[in-house]
Amino acid sequence: MRHHLILRVITKLLVGPIMLFALYVQFHGDYSPGGGFQAGVIMAVAFILYGIVFGLNKAEEVFPPWLVHKLVALGVLIYAGTGLVSLFLGYNYLDYDAFAPHHPSHGQHWGILAVEFGVGVTVTGVMVAIYYAFAGRPPPMQDEDW
Repeated sequence: MRHHLILRVITKLLVGPIMLFALYVQFHGDYSPGGGFQAGVIMAVAFILYGIVFGLNKAEEVFPPWLVHKLVALGVLIYAGTGLVSLFLGYNYLDYDAFAPHHPSHGQHWGILAVEFGVGVTVTGVMVAIYYAFAGRPPPMQDEDW
């Protein structure tokens, strides 16, 4: 893998802008096309690209599997917690008016941002976990067996 210098340099240059674009899609998803799912996939692509180019071990150093699994759970908790907060405030589950009863459109905005953030975190974790699971499998057949 050491001889792929151009691929490695280009990957290092692309990972940051890919993550930045994922954040843009995440936080502008309620105003334009995009949102949590799309942002989560784009964010995961940055880590998966890094893993494909530099190897699974390097990717796991940057984004450890234990952190990936915690993010999956954290995203679900953010999503469900948003609904529970609205329940505890006396509204229906995921009724965003609870977050700003004096100005329901502000409550809608904050509620959608919270739910979409939870979805984005979950999707990032799940996609990277799937990549780690498949990339970490030993090949069923050695290259010499072909």
